[in-house]
Amino acid sequence: MDTPQISAPRRAPSSGVVHRNTRHTSRFTVVGNHLTQHGELSLTAIGLAAHIQSLPAGARIGIKFLAARFPESEARIAVALRELEAHGYLKRTRERLPSGRVVTRTVSCNQPVSDACPAAAPKPHPRPVHPTPEPPPPPPPPPPLPASTSVSVPAAPSAVPSVPVPAAPSAVPSAPAPAPTAPSPAPRPEAGESATVPPRPPLPRPQAHDLDRHRAAAGLLADLRRHEPRLLLGEDDIRRLAPAVAAWLERDAHPDAVRRTLVADLPEPLTRPAGLLAHRLTTLLPPPLPTAPAQEAAPRRDPLQNCDGCDRAFRAPEPGHCRECRSDLKKAA
Repeated sequence: MDTPQISAPRRAPSSGVVHRNTRHTSRFTVVGNHLTQHGELSLTAIGLAAHIQSLPAGARIGIKFLAARFPESEARIAVALRELEAHGYLKRTRERLPSGRVVTRTVSCNQPVSDACPAAAPKPHPRPVHPTPEPPPPPPPPPPLPASTSVSVPAAPSAVPSVPVPAAPSAVPSAPAPAPTAPSPAPRPEAGESATVPPRPPLPRPQAHDLDRHRAAAGLLADLRRHEPRLLLGEDDIRRLAPAVAAWLERDAHPDAVRRTLVADLPEPLTRPAGLLAHRLTTLLPPPLPTAPAQEAAPRRDPLQNCDGCDRAFRAPEPGHCRECRSDLKKAA
């Protein structure tokens, strides 16, 4: 019976990836499989987290700096940073320096940390209270001498009467001081609570209702998908945004200018086209044109007439003689 060869090499798998690993001795970063095989993070977020963990402390990881370093756009990098922050791999806080400048502090975690369930803060241990030792009891006072007894000093010629010694009061043990209580920590917001979001400003509306202008606005919104396929709007969105476009047209905005404003510089990815158009129609609303000053009426000029005497041209409301001929007539008269 043959002995099985235990040291025989493994057979390569018929399909799938084959690893050919080389041991690193310098310039390497340890990244956990919980990050590289994360089931909810995008590939951009996973790669960005691995890149951030490989950087030294103090390296710049701003959105504009990363967009200049990698081919991804600023919008995709911002989305990836928010993913890492939501899953506990990144923590960003804004701090104000003594100079007044506001900076963003970024902490990269190689293990996911959830802000919703932070680690419980260690409770402060109260200081041990040592009982105050009681003083030893005082010695018993000497017995009082009778009133008729006196103590004499041999060296003095006269005797000095003795003074009775009063008994020392018994010492009362002092009560131990109460231990200082630690201040209670400020209550943290619950996991479901969030900061109060200010209400969005309402969509602009035209001053006067014009049916033709409203139809032109609805047609402009429906036609946006021909210029940008991502701006495919539903009937409800067109009905809601048409008054805002009509307000632009009422302020003498050309339809081509409105279309260019709504289509230009769209973010990537575009998830809510109707919300983006509502934001642009509200924040970029042009002011109404100033009223043109009324033109002053041009001074009326008399028509040209031919003089009946010298046949010269002169301006007068009616035919007749010019000024020179009239002066000659006056002299002749």
